[in-house]
Amino acid sequence: MKFSFVRKPLVASVVAACAALAALPAGAADWSDTYLGYRYGTKFREPFNNEDITKNILSLTHASGYKYGTNFFNVDFLMSDSKDPSNANSSTGAQEAYIVYRNTVDAGKVMGKDLKTGPVRGWGGTFGFDVNAKTDAGYNSKKRMLVAGPTAMFDVPGFLNVSVLALWESNAPCNTFTNTCTPRYTYKTHPALTGAWGIPFGESGFSFEGFVLFIAAKGKDEFGAQTKPETNFDGQVMYDVGRLVGPKNTFKVGLEYQWWKNKFGNDASGPAGSGAFAKTPMIRAEYHF
Repeated sequence: MKFSFVRKPLVASVVAACAALAALPAGAADWSDTYLGYRYGTKFREPFNNEDITKNILSLTHASGYKYGTNFFNVDFLMSDSKDPSNANSSTGAQEAYIVYRNTVDAGKVMGKDLKTGPVRGWGGTFGFDVNAKTDAGYNSKKRMLVAGPTAMFDVPGFLNVSVLALWESNAPCNTFTNTCTPRYTYKTHPALTGAWGIPFGESGFSFEGFVLFIAAKGKDEFGAQTKPETNFDGQVMYDVGRLVGPKNTFKVGLEYQWWKNKFGNDASGPAGSGAFAKTPMIRAEYHF
């Protein structure tokens, strides 16, 4: 399996991040969870492409808690079929690497105070970044984004965090149909309301996990078109199969669904067409170690 599409700086970033996670001493985290994941679906969509796209997605995910908060790191390797071609003259599918990092600092832990208020068990701040690189025929995304904002941590089994974030995003697309590359372009700073959760169903072995993003319009895009607000819901019901044959929380399987309207800020009712509105069921498996 080849990932030669990823530029060397991105490869270096992934390797460095993975090495840093692996090198953490046992006492550096209060708790940690690292897993390899796999997802598969046949109804993915991309803006300006009205075809249903099949994708295989491999992921490496790490979450941990430390004295003053939590860390979350994820890298997805997304492999499309030929309906999302790798370039204008190719019969092979596009490939993409997408990296997310978030650090949430718990204000109560920093201050040594109980800040519980009603259903909210604590308050804090979240910051982090998104980085991606994709080879495809029409856009070849090279996204760079910083995020920061306040977070409410709700008092539920597992976790439920809701944040209001400012997003600073830029990209540098390159179209292989027209052989036109656009210099790095920075969108208008824009807000997002985000939620992330992992809630077990008692002792059943089932859990409801996922995230939702409500992202405001980010001004005009690289080509002068007005962007649209976007909504991205991604949720999964998982079952801990490991509890049946071995240690708990080792191997999980489940069903996932993504509902993404105005994907990447493209108007699903405009030129981007139905490709900017994804409704994607998936199967999902995770190996935790």
